[in-house]
Amino acid sequence: MRVDLHNVSKGRRGQSLPSTTIGFESGRATLTRAETEQRPTVLGLLAAGRMRPDTGTVTIDGRADAASIRRRVALVDAPGVSDPAPDVTVAGVTAEELMFAGIPSHPVSVANWLNDLGLAASARVPIGDVDPEDRLRLLTELAILRDGIEGLVLVSPDRHGGDPIEWWELARGLADRGFAVLVIAGDASAAAIAATSMLARMQGDEPDEAVEHDVIAEGGLA
Repeated sequence: MRVDLHNVSKGRRGQSLPSTTIGFESGRATLTRAETEQRPTVLGLLAAGRMRPDTGTVTIDGRADAASIRRRVALVDAPGVSDPAPDVTVAGVTAEELMFAGIPSHPVSVANWLNDLGLAASARVPIGDVDPEDRLRLLTELAILRDGIEGLVLVSPDRHGGDPIEWWELARGLADRGFAVLVIAGDASAAAIAATSMLARMQGDEPDEAVEHDVIAEGGLA
């Protein structure tokens, strides 16, 4: 599966999102930059088929089919759209997502599932107080339980703090499992990830093709 956004923008003169070209595909983790409070969520909504662009096109496997994108791409942790309320416990978030996925969501099922993820100790912790890497791992693993999900759009994981390399490695791990992963983050996180990837290549720890789509610039620079 491949999703392409070509010269998409939102708002008058692109105020909500300037002209942006980006693509993400199965087996790849792609990082794109978006600054300001609203732009990451707007870009995430467009990439996941939840919003129509004012200009440009969004296609899946070469076709304009927003319904197919919505069925096959999960929008993860987008502020004000798909992020869980901060005071809901990890167990509560898990139960709700298991229910949406058509999986038993009773307390024993939730406990077993969290135990498998190594998050049993966090069951009663509000999701807003969970370690950033654990939060994203929980939300992505829950998202891919839904039938037909082949891709994920992760919105602003850096807003929770922590080391960006940790959630980037998590995204790449999902790509290694065959998912198409798009991560939308800020300039500082993108710079840190790019620097780490460059150092790894210089040291011979990582082949060039492994980071071919690691960092893609924001807006018209893409």
